[in-house]
Amino acid sequence: MKDQILQFLPENHPWKEQLLYFKSIDSTNTRAKELARANALHGTVLIADSQTSGRGRLGRSFHSPAGSGIYMSVIIRPKCKPSELMHLTCTAAVAACDAVEKAVGIRPGVKWINDLVYGQRKLAGILTELGLAKDGSVDYAIIGIGINCSQKEADFPEEIRTIATSLEMIVGRPVDRAKIAAALIEEMERISQELISGKENLMRRYRADCVTIGQSISLLRGETVHHGTALDLDDQGGLVVRFDDGHTEAVNSGEVSIRGMYGYL
Repeated sequence: MKDQILQFLPENHPWKEQLLYFKSIDSTNTRAKELARANALHGTVLIADSQTSGRGRLGRSFHSPAGSGIYMSVIIRPKCKPSELMHLTCTAAVAACDAVEKAVGIRPGVKWINDLVYGQRKLAGILTELGLAKDGSVDYAIIGIGINCSQKEADFPEEIRTIATSLEMIVGRPVDRAKIAAALIEEMERISQELISGKENLMRRYRADCVTIGQSISLLRGETVHHGTALDLDDQGGLVVRFDDGHTEAVNSGEVSIRGMYGYL
């Protein structure tokens, strides 16, 4: 698959020589962190045909069967403070939406903060992680993404069968994983150049894709559930929520469910 991906990338693409392909791996994010700590270059890309321990947000696993999806992690080295990268996951979501639209012709939405969705079902997940230098600045950032490409509904584990989807299920035809992966690499490289200087535009675009805004939501923090309405996003990617008790707060942590999505009634 590596050769196929390289064929879709422009000949002069700056990350082309730093693409690592694995038939199987525990987790592309876990391996990317190991490589980043060993001084891997900015723009190192890891792609696996399958993951045995794929990781998602909040400690969840990500179903990663062979031959069915794209499981990718990118190492970037932005020279900034951690506080300047609060919007990193939002930015990665914009890049992923752009890549899917470019390669397949449909544009997913984004369920805050890190799920790509289509037709009320989850299509992809994003996991971003930072490593800090001794002076507290960002040493590296890992952008991990898993996209369901070729699965049929019956291919998903029973517990997620009614809430997951794939690109093939959406468009009703086979999709080219190599073409999608190449588009994703191109878009990730593009947004890596705009992370700081283009933040305002990237957040504007994320707002346009975010399906959570305007919805009735529930927020789970520990064992407590709060209900409210998602009003907007702040400049750092926090979800601005007006809770049913009348107070408004920018949410940066916790699990948010949207009424009518993923089985939430």
